[in-house]
Amino acid sequence: VQLVESGGGLVQPGGSLRLSCAASGFTFSSSDMSWYRQAPGKERELVAVISSPGVGTNYAESVKGRFTISRDNAKNRVYLQMNSLKPEDTAAYYCSLFLFRRYWGQGTQVTVSS
Repeated sequence: VQLVESGGGLVQPGGSLRLSCAASGFTFSSSDMSWYRQAPGKERELVAVISSPGVGTNYAESVKGRFTISRDNAKNRVYLQMNSLKPEDTAAYYCSLFLFRRYWGQGTQVTVSS
């Protein structure tokens, strides 16, 4: 299993970013996928989950209405569109899969600051 995130960076409050996760080594189209984040000094938290066909999604309360998780099963990619970003969204964001155990990507840093 390999998960490789990209798309992080520095953005001003109110701005947008789109994270991407390239997945390989497993049957992507059959697997629920998720995004987590971890801010300095805090525990890693679930941000969003998308079902394998992509019709079911779930979000942390703190990001509902601002973030959108999506997937492209033809490209083996999962995305996180983040709008109306706030300083408290600053964190390392991780793509994740549970397949007998939890797998993580290396993470991509998102910093929201003016």
